[in-house]
This record gives sequence, structure tokens and C-alpha cells, in this order.
Amino acid sequence: MHHFTSIAENAPDDLRHLLDVAGRLKAQYKTTGRNDPILAGKVLAMIFEKPSLRTRVSFNNAAVHLGGTGLLLRDEEVGLDSREPTKDVARVLSGMCDGIMARTFAHEKILTLRQWSTVPVINGLTDYSHPCQAMADLMTIREHFGSLEGKTVAFIGDGNNVARSLSVACGKFNMRFILASPPGYELPKEDVDRIMSQVPQMDFQLTADPADAARQADVLYTDTWVSMGQEAEKARRLKDFAGFQIDQKMLSAAPQQAVVLHCLPAYRGLEISDEVMEDPRSLIFPQAENRLHFQKGLLAVLMGGQ
Repeated sequence: MHHFTSIAENAPDDLRHLLDVAGRLKAQYKTTGRNDPILAGKVLAMIFEKPSLRTRVSFNNAAVHLGGTGLLLRDEEVGLDSREPTKDVARVLSGMCDGIMARTFAHEKILTLRQWSTVPVINGLTDYSHPCQAMADLMTIREHFGSLEGKTVAFIGDGNNVARSLSVACGKFNMRFILASPPGYELPKEDVDRIMSQVPQMDFQLTADPADAARQADVLYTDTWVSMGQEAEKARRLKDFAGFQIDQKMLSAAPQQAVVLHCLPAYRGLEISDEVMEDPRSLIFPQAENRLHFQKGLLAVLMGGQ
């Protein structure tokens, strides 16, 4: 494994190795308050076109905890394909840093960085996919249930970048994935066809009935209905997603063992109720913390040779 730009490009054993390393580093940090300096003297360049809380803090602190440095590069300082061609940025950073993490709008910029970089490139998020989030989600599910195989994840909401990455991740671990979306908001057919070609054995279901999805779920998952760049569509989206909120009624309809996840930021009272956010069955904040621990495992493997 040289880069981490999508779930699909990695074999299940490689993904499992990332989770295992992340789990080991998390246990070490929780037990001793420190990690071995696997990245001593190494620098991770972090490019941000989009605002960030979890991605920035988790990658920066993951590098620091492992003895390295996270170097923040804002969009106005780098200007991928505006101030400077992305392929030039990739080669400059390859000569000065030991890894590149980028959080961009266009997925093509991540692919260009990967093509021209001689150091590991990590997809911190694009409009198309969010692989680091999906792996932190699986880490959270595995910690709670003890295993991943056979579990059902019901994603209630928009067929977006998180849903796309999480569905593939579930397929890699023989998990069932149900996407419950209003008509017109499900993943496009070409995406579903691509996912099924990548993991043909997976059980992938599309439905417009969120209650039916919830009744089958080990994990109820949601995300914002209005992502960055979609603000002009807010009024229409809120109307279209009526009935898709994960509230106490929906949670009560789910199996007793079901837990709730949300990749955050959450808009309480829209896609999820305040009551469910604070419910004992919510693992949302342990899930957010696991962004740090998965990022550690990822950096340890890509930049630290673990």
C-alpha cells in the first residue's frame, strides 16, 4: 500500500491491517499516554480547500503523537490548479515532505496528486469519497460489536461521498449495506454498478423507506442533508428529506442492539434529533475520536512502515 485515496483500491486484508494497527496504537496511547515515535523527523503536508475540524485535528495530532509533524497548508497558500498546477504541487511537496493529505472539492485533484507524487497521498475528503471517515466508522463498529462480518449498516439520508465510501467498506468486510434515501437522492446507478463490480459479493439494498431500513439495522447512520456547496438547495432538500430524521421513534423501531453513528457536523433537529444524539445508544463521539486513532494507523503504515 503506497497511497490511500479510495477504499476500493485496497484488498480486505490490507484494510484489516490498517484497523489492526490503529487498534494497537489506540490501546498503547490509552494505556501509556504516548505512542512510539514511528514518524520521528517526518512531515505530513496537509492541504485544505474545505474547512475542517475532525480531519485537521486528527491528522495533525496523529502525526504529532507518532513523533512527526503536521504542516497545515491553506487553499490560499497552495491554490491547486489556480495558483499552481496540482502536478507541480505534488512534485514540490514530494521533495520536501514525507506524505501528503489533501481535503479537496474535486476528486480529480487527489488523483493528480497521487499520479505525480513520490510520497504517500491520502484522500482526506473529496466531493466523491471520504475513505478515512469510512474506516474510522468500521473501527467504531468493530470495537462495539467485536466483529464486522454479517453486520447491517442502514445509512438514512443522502447518497453522498460518505455513503459511497462506507458502502464499499462494508462490502470489503462482508457487511450488509442499506441506503434509504428520498427518490432522486440515492446513489446514481453508475455508482451502484461500480460498487457491485468492485465487491460483487456484497449485499447492497436501496430503499425509499427509512423505517424499513431501520428495522433491519445493527447500525443506524446519517449525515447532513445539506453539504458544503449545497446551501442554495437547502429549502428544497429539507422538504424532500422530511421523514428521514433519525429520531427516537426510528431508533425504537430498530433492533435492540442497534447503535447510531453520524460523521459530523450534525444539525440537530434536522437529520438527527437532539435526543438521539445524546442517547446511550449513540456512538457518535467515540466515532469522532476514532478519526484520530485510524489516522494514526494509516500514517504508521504509509509513512512508518508498520
